[in-house]
Amino acid sequence: MALRTIRMQGDAVLTKKCREITEMTPKIQMLIDDMLETMYEAQGVGLAAPQVGILKRLVVIDVGEEPLVLINPEIISSDGVQTGGEGCLSLPGMAGQVTRPNHVIAKAYDRNMHEITVEGTDLLARAICHEVDHLEGHMYTEFVEGDLYEVSYEED
Repeated sequence: MALRTIRMQGDAVLTKKCREITEMTPKIQMLIDDMLETMYEAQGVGLAAPQVGILKRLVVIDVGEEPLVLINPEIISSDGVQTGGEGCLSLPGMAGQVTRPNHVIAKAYDRNMHEITVEGTDLLARAICHEVDHLEGHMYTEFVEGDLYEVSYEED
């Protein structure tokens, strides 16, 4: 496994729509492992492939339960509303208020290319929406209500 460089807001790769993954390869397996390691090292809860410069429909998420690998994720239903602070590893030290669904159901493929359905509320719902936006070339800053603000996280 290796740490990947996280692309920062302003990098053109973050504005591009990603391509579907049609088959699992050793290269994609390595990308998944590298993305998980990179996300944990950066203390994030999610990371999308374009954030490490790869235009593939792949995200990893871990909100504290177990890591999720979502290949070609698609939100198939959402309901409820939550508004809260949201940040991004591609814009470290900043956050903004974003309104998202409070409940989402997404279908995707896992790292073995088995179709799965993921249901999330609260932070997981927010993370799924945030990461799927990255795959479409959008960052959360497009949806911020009001101004961005600085945040700092204490080291454990």
